[in-house]
Amino acid sequence: MLSNRMLEGLNKQLNYEIYSAYLYVAMENYFQEKNLEGFANFFKVQTQEELAHARIFYEYIYRMGGKVTLYPIEKPEENFESILDLFKKALSHEKTVTERIHKLVDIAIEDKDHATNAFLHWFVNEQVEEEESFQRLVDKLELIGDNIQPIFMLDAELAQRTFVLPAPLAQGQQ
Repeated sequence: MLSNRMLEGLNKQLNYEIYSAYLYVAMENYFQEKNLEGFANFFKVQTQEELAHARIFYEYIYRMGGKVTLYPIEKPEENFESILDLFKKALSHEKTVTERIHKLVDIAIEDKDHATNAFLHWFVNEQVEEEESFQRLVDKLELIGDNIQPIFMLDAELAQRTFVLPAPLAQGQQ
C-alpha cells in the first residue's frame, strides 16, 4: 500500500515523464526544421523512452493499489539559440529528473516502503545513463563548435539510434 505522499509523488513523476516526452518532441521539431534528421531521430527515441517511463509509473501505481492522477502538461520551451544550447538544456532537464527520482527514493526510505524503493532503483540507474549520454553529447558539441562537417558526422551517428523497450516493460515487471 502506497502512502498518500508516495502516491502523489509517483503521480507527479508520471506526469513529469509525459512532460519530458513533450519537451523532447519540441527538441525533435527544432532539428526537423533544420533538416538534421539524425539529431531529430535522437529526440524521437528520447520521446519514446520518456513515454515508456510514464507507462512504467502508471502500471506500478495501479499494481500497488493506487489511482493515477493526470495533471495539465506545461508547454515546453521551443526556442533554442543553438544545438549546444539545446543539449545543455536537455542535460539540465535530465538532472532535474534525477533530483525528482532521488526525492521519491527518499520518501520510500522514510516511509519504509521497500517495494517502491526497489522499483525506483531502475530509474536511479537509468538517470545515471541519461546524464552520461547527454553530458557526452554536450562535450562533443563544445569541441565541435560551429564546424559543420563534424555536425553532419554526429547527425549521421545519431540517426542510428533505435528505441529499445525498457527492461521493466520488456520483462513484464511494471
